[in-house]
Amino acid sequence: MLTVSLEHDHPKLALDFQLPRGQVSAIVGPSGSGKTSVLRAVAGLLSTRSARVSLEGDTWADTERGVFLPAYQRPLGFVGQRYALFPHLSAVANVAAALVHLRGAERQREAQAGLDAVGIGGLASRSPSALSGGQCQRVAMARALARKPRLLLLDEPFSALDRSTRKRLHVELKRLQAGLGMTVVLVTHDLDEAAQLSQTLCLLRRGRVLQSGSTPEVLRQPASVEAARLMDFSNLAKAEWVGTDREGATLRWGELVLRAATKVVSKPGATVSWTIRSSDVFLVKDGHPDESSLGILASARVTEIISMGGSILVTVSVDHSGGEPLRMRLRPGAVHRHGVHVGCRLRIALHPEAVIVLA
Repeated sequence: MLTVSLEHDHPKLALDFQLPRGQVSAIVGPSGSGKTSVLRAVAGLLSTRSARVSLEGDTWADTERGVFLPAYQRPLGFVGQRYALFPHLSAVANVAAALVHLRGAERQREAQAGLDAVGIGGLASRSPSALSGGQCQRVAMARALARKPRLLLLDEPFSALDRSTRKRLHVELKRLQAGLGMTVVLVTHDLDEAAQLSQTLCLLRRGRVLQSGSTPEVLRQPASVEAARLMDFSNLAKAEWVGTDREGATLRWGELVLRAATKVVSKPGATVSWTIRSSDVFLVKDGHPDESSLGILASARVTEIISMGGSILVTVSVDHSGGEPLRMRLRPGAVHRHGVHVGCRLRIALHPEAVIVLA
């Protein structure tokens, strides 16, 4: 387990989280949220006002006890956004630079093995200027892994690469992590990248943790309005809390009564925020054989249609609702088949399992 607790003024940090060992964990947040500062503090490159950093019981920093291991004493590898390769050295010499504790021949052999492991063994003699961005990233990865660290820190290492190269390197990272079984912490602003690569997700904003947990759970169930916005939930609305029973909560959205399967508890009459994924707002065709299984049905009018390539984002105004628009994501075939167009009327369904009440 990687345990991190940091407090600092510039940059502003006030956070406490734990990440599991032997997995890829992602720290996601917008620019300026403190992602890189957290990584630098874990690496020992940033001394914060208060810090507790430990990996599997080994303490690397503890301000109260006066413990602070410098970066070179922490068994970790670090790959930054710009890779920081030595321009005057070949690829293999860049990797060998991390192996100064070994003798010449053994150092060369281990450096070559590192390049082989990341799939560019044949480019050992090339300088960084003769390598592509993706190849430079692999050299940086080989150098970070050269000393067989227990923790690998990646600071947006794929952000400057084209899409196809990013996809290839995503596969390589997953393969390397599975083969080595090491703990990896990836910092990124790309939620899709985090969803593909990580088993654990930590959402960061303004130097504090909004939500942390298993990646599928966090993506499926945002804990707050801020978390929902960060994960680009396009539907955010307010409703009145009516009450709860064994199956969940009842909300009043304007004149509509919604059901939500939720663990959140509030007081009758209180105003709460709720959300639903655009892909979970269903278009109900006439003559559906079992409408009772769909949840709450409502009539709506289409106000906007935007093509997003493989899907269509349809905005509707729901009759007798709280006034907020709802967005639904449909396949182009469904839009054509049901004659969906601006101004048309249709019916939608909001299932209790899809309605998320936000704390």
